[in-house]
Amino acid sequence: MAASASTGGNPSGVRGRGPRCIAIVGPFQSGKTSLFESILERCGAVSRAGSVKSRNSVGDASPEARAHQMSTEPNVASVDFMGERYTFIDCPGSVEFLQEMRHVLPAVDAAVVVCEADDRKAPALELVLRELEEADIPRFLFLNKIDSASRRVRETLGLLQRASRTPLLLRQIPIWQGGIAVGFIDLALERAFIYREHAPSEIVPLAPEEVERERDARFSMLEKLADYDDTLMEDLLGDIEPPRDLIFDDLARELKERHVVPVLIGAAERGNGVTRLLKALRHEAPSLDVTRGRIGVVDSGTPLALVMKTWQSGQGGKLSLARVLRGRMAEGDVITSSGGVEARIASVLELKGAEQQRRPAAEEGETVAFARLEGVRTGDAIAVGKVRPDVVSAVAPPEPVHALSVGVKDRKDDVRLTTGLAKLVEEDPALALEHRPEFSEMRLSGQGEMHLRVALERLAGRYGVNVDSGATQIGYRETLRGKASARGRHRKQSGGHGQFGDVVLEIAPLPRGEGIRFVDRITGGVVPKQYISSVEAGVRDYCQRGPLGFPLVDIEVTLTDGSYHTVDSSDMAFRQAARLAMTEACPQARPVLLEPILAVEIVIPSDAMSRASAIVSARRGQILGYDARPGWRGWDQINALMPEAEMGGLIVELRSATAGVGTFSARFDHLAELAGKPADAVVAAQALVQAR
Repeated sequence: MAASASTGGNPSGVRGRGPRCIAIVGPFQSGKTSLFESILERCGAVSRAGSVKSRNSVGDASPEARAHQMSTEPNVASVDFMGERYTFIDCPGSVEFLQEMRHVLPAVDAAVVVCEADDRKAPALELVLRELEEADIPRFLFLNKIDSASRRVRETLGLLQRASRTPLLLRQIPIWQGGIAVGFIDLALERAFIYREHAPSEIVPLAPEEVERERDARFSMLEKLADYDDTLMEDLLGDIEPPRDLIFDDLARELKERHVVPVLIGAAERGNGVTRLLKALRHEAPSLDVTRGRIGVVDSGTPLALVMKTWQSGQGGKLSLARVLRGRMAEGDVITSSGGVEARIASVLELKGAEQQRRPAAEEGETVAFARLEGVRTGDAIAVGKVRPDVVSAVAPPEPVHALSVGVKDRKDDVRLTTGLAKLVEEDPALALEHRPEFSEMRLSGQGEMHLRVALERLAGRYGVNVDSGATQIGYRETLRGKASARGRHRKQSGGHGQFGDVVLEIAPLPRGEGIRFVDRITGGVVPKQYISSVEAGVRDYCQRGPLGFPLVDIEVTLTDGSYHTVDSSDMAFRQAARLAMTEACPQARPVLLEPILAVEIVIPSDAMSRASAIVSARRGQILGYDARPGWRGWDQINALMPEAEMGGLIVELRSATAGVGTFSARFDHLAELAGKPADAVVAAQALVQAR
């Protein structure tokens, strides 16, 4: 299969393989959206590429993305290139929005990882590559901003290789003039190209001074390919020039089998290197049948699609971005989701950023948005008919690392707040909403400060709900250090039957974690059995707010004595008597404040260990140990105990100290005594709250 001049060297006879879906991923500010825009321009989908800085891009069209000049959700557009159909999905690069990429990956055929020669972004690149490796996605690396690179590509490749567990395969080398990359040599084609601003590169003769450099780089590429091809290895050992069609076949196969990650170079903002990237995708990116095999979809049966993203709008209803993996899905079709929900496709829409174009149906392999699939969630498979599909691709939501207490400014917005937040959580599974009755608090959790800020901006913009937000309440408790005893007598006479209850209670501390234990030691029937449960209820009523103002835990309360009246005693009277006895006894038993302590596991790049340790210590943390992060070269983890009160903003500090990649997980471990001025401040603040 000889190279064709008309296709720039791609093998002739490449048959159409149906619409393909390609994810564009990479670290924050690596140039993903710029590449997305350049692809649209090169394929004729737009007359001129937009710019993030100019706020005129097809992608990042939401008010939040425009305001912060960053991707906050996937951007989608479909294009035609050389007679084939592609959908490109530009995924956010910030670690706070990484979950958006995770939901897209199962349905794509390949990913283009946009990166640059920046040591500081290597850990973020590793995070992205690890996600692709674990999802088993074939991937290209697009080394962006080559026009401003300050180091040689070989040196850069070593830096990038540390972030990838799969060997990187350099496909192109730059042509330098005056220290600036003005073009590239394609090692598979053995051709030189000079960049043209926002236009395809121009083929030029290979300069004599470049011949040796090209030969060495090409041999290195072929050696790596030969690790997986005995025929190619024999050619190299015999000093035989391998056929070009064999090289292209190897490139396609070894990408599909995830043996290598091809590396191409360019400058997305200038449109440099885009055409060669598109041609590599055309020839080498796997087709739909490979993707179906990867996620376990057979190639026959009822029409089936996978939902990659859900959008909710204030007025336009719900959209479900989905790729049709099998068959044809049309407007009006009734579908069943893998969650067992039945719905009807209200309309089929092709997306180009914020633009929508209605069409009657989506063919196999196409990526479209289905309107008003109520109850269908991101990650669901949907099939035409009433049989639930058995394909499972849902991605577990990540653990929250940042939380805010949210409430309405105006009480009449209560219902709209709850409704709006529920829709945001449905749209973005990385958000979590929790109602905390103990504090009369609604808690919104997510992946970082910006993640929650964007969520609240969407709440205001789409649903017209402005909220007050602040730090979440801490689950303080209190207990007793000593013992005490008190009598509680409730007597009330107001004509007719009165009220009478009389109890003597002894209280004592219990070991941590024992809760509240009630003991009945009544003899002789001085408190009739029918009132014992009311005494216990009164004790537990009081324990909801102890003498310091917090729930009282880990105490034993013993009912030792009391009296009753044959006419005036009642359940309510004994319940009140118990509360009175507790109110008198507990302040005498030396109450002490308890604060929740969390077991925290922090993961950071190794070079940030000292900074992360200092952050833990400054937050009253107790470091239990250090270790290498299992399976992550160049990463460490810290295990520590930290007060819940010190967790607010921890993720912000960690990410600031680790170029945006540090994170943690936390779980409740135990309650610990808090004394002195810190305890006095907490108790005083609680007294102010209760006085309002």
